[in-house]
Amino acid sequence: MSCSMGRKGSCWDNAPTESGFDSFKNERVHGVRYATHAEIKATSFEYIEVFYNRKRQHSTLDYKSPAQLLENGLRTPHQEKRGA
Repeated sequence: MSCSMGRKGSCWDNAPTESGFDSFKNERVHGVRYATHAEIKATSFEYIEVFYNRKRQHSTLDYKSPAQLLENGLRTPHQEKRGA
């Protein structure tokens, strides 16, 4: 079994995950009381799959959503091949 993290004691390994959790808590959890477990699961799914990955602009992605970045990345190689 191998560790999925980088160097021993590197505090930066977990930073992107913690940043994502922080955004979720600040934008969907703090100040909200959910009545059921199913309600928080539905809210979590909507936030991650619909909003965070497809619509929310990320400063580290040049203010694009992950979906936009992926779309541009998939489109770019095809355009370069046509122009060559």
